[in-house]
Amino acid sequence: MSRHLDTTGHARLRSRRWRLLAVVLAVGAVACVAAGWARDDTGSATAETTTAPQSTPVSLAPPGPSSAKNLPTSRVPGARPTALKIPAIGVSTSVVPLGLNADGTVEVPADPDKAGWYRRASQPGQAGSAVILGHVDSDVGPAVFYHLKTLTVGDKVDVVRVDGSVAEFKVAKLVTYANQDFPAQKVYGYRSHPTLTLVTCGGDYDRSAGGYQANVVVFTKFVGITRTAA
Repeated sequence: MSRHLDTTGHARLRSRRWRLLAVVLAVGAVACVAAGWARDDTGSATAETTTAPQSTPVSLAPPGPSSAKNLPTSRVPGARPTALKIPAIGVSTSVVPLGLNADGTVEVPADPDKAGWYRRASQPGQAGSAVILGHVDSDVGPAVFYHLKTLTVGDKVDVVRVDGSVAEFKVAKLVTYANQDFPAQKVYGYRSHPTLTLVTCGGDYDRSAGGYQANVVVFTKFVGITRTAA
């Protein structure tokens, strides 16, 4: 009986910890971009103030020809992501690791032209939930995930990993969630199989309400790991 009560207590503790973490992660995802494009009185496009620095887009070449050999998920070694390629929307960029800010919110990439991988989650290709975030725009115009909302089911998403392998995914679903409805557990919660989710800001931009009022979330399906040639 005492063992049963102890297990139940631990389950409740884990549940409370998850609810707290979900709130933190949801807030971090909502803060994925700090700027938006508005219209001035003349109808011209003007940029709102942002903390993201001005920069030029980053374009990376493929890591080399692949052997087209897919490894079983159970044998996939850990390897952090270094680049992201989404051909359908012209994304070819480096990936930086992201952690948590001092206030507990998820970090976002300092460079609006780079994507960021939340390093406290899984590595792309391994069992669990890998999450990559990116800005939709900045004070100088469109950012790395500006066209994310135009992806369609079946579009390729490739993640180049530090060991030279490529974790391959295909878009399964795209959903725009209001900030207050951000599905933190669905995005960040552990899965027994490999998942990758892409997140950026979306919906209406309301300066008086603090910025974008929604998040664009792209869920993908794992295809396999392609080992590049040595």
